[in-house]
Amino acid sequence: MTDSNPMQTPYASGWRLFALLAALVLINALGQIDRILPFILAEAIKTDLSLSDTQIGLLTGVAFAVCYTLLSLPLARAADRGSPRIVLLICLGVWSAMTALGGMAASFLFLALTRFGVAVGEAGAIPSGHALIARLVPPERRGLAIGLFSMGIPLGTMIGFAAGGAMADTLGWRTALVGFGAAGGLAALLALLVIRPTPPLPRAEADDQPFLASALRLAAAPGFRWLLAGGVAIGFGTAPFYAFSAPFLIRTHGFTAGEVGLAFGLLQGLMGVLGTLLGGRAFDRAAQSRTGHVLRRPALALLIAAPALTAGLFAPEGWMSIALFVPGMFAFAFLLPSAFGAAHLVAGAGRQALASSLMMVASGLLGPALGPVIVGMISDTVAATGLTNSLGFGLLIVPVGVALSGLACLIADQRISAQLRAAPVNAPRFSYST
Repeated sequence: MTDSNPMQTPYASGWRLFALLAALVLINALGQIDRILPFILAEAIKTDLSLSDTQIGLLTGVAFAVCYTLLSLPLARAADRGSPRIVLLICLGVWSAMTALGGMAASFLFLALTRFGVAVGEAGAIPSGHALIARLVPPERRGLAIGLFSMGIPLGTMIGFAAGGAMADTLGWRTALVGFGAAGGLAALLALLVIRPTPPLPRAEADDQPFLASALRLAAAPGFRWLLAGGVAIGFGTAPFYAFSAPFLIRTHGFTAGEVGLAFGLLQGLMGVLGTLLGGRAFDRAAQSRTGHVLRRPALALLIAAPALTAGLFAPEGWMSIALFVPGMFAFAFLLPSAFGAAHLVAGAGRQALASSLMMVASGLLGPALGPVIVGMISDTVAATGLTNSLGFGLLIVPVGVALSGLACLIADQRISAQLRAAPVNAPRFSYST
């Protein structure tokens, strides 16, 4: 899949840059909405289809994570070598259609299959979006651009929780899925007009290595290995947190779905926007400095968030739980631009989508596939003993994953910083090295 581009300058500027970033934020927001809708709709879906917590965990975990992460690799390769624009538009159309089909499900199996379909489409969104940024955004602004693109995740979470919760209480979970699926189709038409064709990579920057060899070489870089370890750990933190926070607040503290969507979703959106913007600016400054400590601040944010999340799971009041979840919401968002930016820093030109995809495999495979299932199984087991707050006990996996991710990011920061300090003074800040 390739584009031809008659324009002379490779970088967008002025209104074209604004339109590109606005379209990417919208697409990423819709992707996140379609991804997290089953989380806020979980109680309604569980009641309607007579599901257990374990099945909900499978639905929000394995049914999505396996396809999402594994298919991101070939789609990232297509974006790196061909047209990230075309890859992104096709993926948007696929996941929107499958989201709408999910609203017609009459059984666990059919709904699970539609979640597989959503995962197939969304697998190419972040790699192709990052490849577009790498080709169309000036290098000195890429951290901020990644932050803005990543801002679609908390915005989507906020809208998904708030609107999804309200629709679940009034119109039903099926209407929510169909409605947001249709919105994705309209966004695809808009993106087709707004995102211009991308310039081809210079031959010197093209990655001509076989796919597996290129991925293994990148994974062999010391800093990247620890980035991958941090990604695996954060997956066990974020996936169960978003999958079960709404059911936890509903069951343990008596909130309605609409109340959770408004309070939790609004805070998540605000902290996410603040975190991604500040994280993007922090990464740009760190990457251009000679110290190169691009992951130190996100790591510290994660280490602060872990004990706060633990306390939130056993707080006596609902508002206290939500307040103690806020540091985690901020840390998750603050990490995104630095984690992907650091991956691009190690990978170099022509491999940004591959680097993003490998990070997605690390953070999106084991944690999202197994984390919600583990939480569901622990919750079902604790509930069978007669203890209350069974989901609180299951969700203890969240602060453990967050703390381990913070430690791994500190080590990755040291490795990447040493690599940057050892580079020649005039060397490009984005260079591939093992």
